[in-house]
Amino acid sequence: MPVLIVPDGREQDVTGRLMRFSKRTEWNTEESALARAHRERVGAGLPVADLTASNPTRCGFDYGAKLLESLKDDRALDYDPQPLGLKSAREAVCKYYLGHDVHVGPEQVVLTTSTSEAYSYLFRLLCDPGAEILVPQPGYPLFDFLAVLDDVRLKNVPLVYDHGWQIDPEGFRRAITAETRAIMLVHPNNPTGHFTKPWEAEVLAGLCRELGLSLIVDEVFLDYPMQGGLELKAASFTAGLEGVPVYVVSGLSKIAGLPQMKAAWVVATGPQRAAAMERLEVIADTFLSMNAPVQWAMGRWLEERQGIQEQIRKRVQANLAELDRQLATEPVVRRLGVEGGWYAILRIAALKPDEQTVRELLDEGVWVHPGYFFGMPEAGWLVVSLLGPEAEFSNGVTRLLNYLGTNQIGYKSGDLV
Repeated sequence: MPVLIVPDGREQDVTGRLMRFSKRTEWNTEESALARAHRERVGAGLPVADLTASNPTRCGFDYGAKLLESLKDDRALDYDPQPLGLKSAREAVCKYYLGHDVHVGPEQVVLTTSTSEAYSYLFRLLCDPGAEILVPQPGYPLFDFLAVLDDVRLKNVPLVYDHGWQIDPEGFRRAITAETRAIMLVHPNNPTGHFTKPWEAEVLAGLCRELGLSLIVDEVFLDYPMQGGLELKAASFTAGLEGVPVYVVSGLSKIAGLPQMKAAWVVATGPQRAAAMERLEVIADTFLSMNAPVQWAMGRWLEERQGIQEQIRKRVQANLAELDRQLATEPVVRRLGVEGGWYAILRIAALKPDEQTVRELLDEGVWVHPGYFFGMPEAGWLVVSLLGPEAEFSNGVTRLLNYLGTNQIGYKSGDLV
């Protein structure tokens, strides 16, 4: 139907009726006050120590001069639409898991352009409109948008902090309803760094077997354990979950530090795997979103992942040590335990909303995430990335602690719970 643009910018058809959009896209897209303040400070050329950096391609790592040569494979000139992805690329994924002592076959793997797309495939596979998926909080805020787009409801289940993060088994059981279809975990969690322990996996597996639920496990940070998480990284999360349909999500974004290459996957294990893969193949065939050059390059990039991973782990450990060094002389801030990933959570006195604290910190030249971005309470929590360049990170932490030390006089870490 022909449309015209009316003076206020709205689209109308020629009969004068307003165009309609789906309710699932009725987001508030107005720039937040925090984002606007950050944009204006950067635009004015004022210094900002970025403690939110999460893009490894912009953090000064050495990827090597020949990285992009893998995209020049002549085989990519042939269009060979394979819904699950090229077998060679899926075999490269299997080889990656073999490095974690986990044996999977290419028939268990479906390639996607991102973990976001992988989640969307799984939501469509497991859920009718209105179905529920349980998600631990704190957690990554992107899931909310994905669920809305696929007409799925997310139900948050709090992680508990008591000398380390842990699940609340009864909290999961109480949250389950007749509409629940799956439990979703990030292993290790983003941003808490919590690795799911064997006892936690047994509890969740028992719930899944008892109530006919599936388990979606995001392992993008699996290769980045901290000191306290080394033993928990020994095997992929699928170990010990016999009898449970498990769908593992991961990709090149973190494993190879290549978010721009847009390659990820789902690995299906457990009962009804064959039936699930048949359905996933139809879903993937509907979109055929993977491109040939990246698929042909995946094998080499996965084989050479250790180079970038070693750089990232070294950076994260150095920044964590620097954070702890500075915290040792600042009693008003406490760092919570972390086992993996590249974030750290800071507990501060809840004297004011964290959004106000972050805004005032920006005026001091440091940019940090408020905890509520990740589902934490609106006061008392800050989240910092450990990925940024060491000098910038150290400077940012110094500015952050100077501000908190001045503005939280009278509080000490023992007051924080």
